[in-house]
Amino acid sequence: MLRRCIFISSASVYQKPLASFLVTESTPLANPFWPYSRDKIACEDFLTAKYRESGFPITIVRPSHTYDERSVPLGVHGKMGSWQVVKRMREGKPVIIHGDGTSLWTITHNSDFAAAFTGLMGNIHATGEAVQITSDESLTWNQVYRIIADSLRVPLNAVHISSDFLIRSAAGLYDFTGSLIGDKANSVVFDNTKLKRLVPGFSAKVRFDQGIQETLAYILAHKECQTDDPEFDAWCEKVIAAQVS
Repeated sequence: MLRRCIFISSASVYQKPLASFLVTESTPLANPFWPYSRDKIACEDFLTAKYRESGFPITIVRPSHTYDERSVPLGVHGKMGSWQVVKRMREGKPVIIHGDGTSLWTITHNSDFAAAFTGLMGNIHATGEAVQITSDESLTWNQVYRIIADSLRVPLNAVHISSDFLIRSAAGLYDFTGSLIGDKANSVVFDNTKLKRLVPGFSAKVRFDQGIQETLAYILAHKECQTDDPEFDAWCEKVIAAQVS
């Protein structure tokens, strides 16, 4: 007998643009900019209908930007992941930050996500509920990139470029519409009151400046995590040159 189904959705399902910077589980679900998010909403709608019609034991989890020892959280990167941006930083090359870098973002270490997730497993009070799992720490993208550079012990050479310009410049190569306009270009602060009520004692413990040091140490020690992306590197050079000319 199925005792519980936990569906991992995404915090990107919340309405864009947001009516309020503070996001709760009651924030409307609507993202016209990203098919990924609309697919998640469709899954939520289907499972919620099954719960209402037949008592299907569903719990919906909505994580935001979660990272581990192999991935550096970034606003803009290529198809091969985050390494090329890290490499550019280490080589003193300029890196792209979308917009003016002042929008707020929430990044969660995977160990904190796991602690909250396991607290929901088998929890009868979570049946039929949607619960977001994020850190309570909010950072601007400028702070995110500064912390990464500081952890690498290199100066941050940032070039700020509007999301609209990045989307136009990436046409036919990268689709940044969903990941930027539908997600990272928006300021988000998450209210985790519901999670803490369902999982008493839970609190995210890993600050970003702590977690990213562990991530970078792991990546720099493991060659398999250092996949070069010359296509993205060349695109960065082209876009930065167009912006600063």
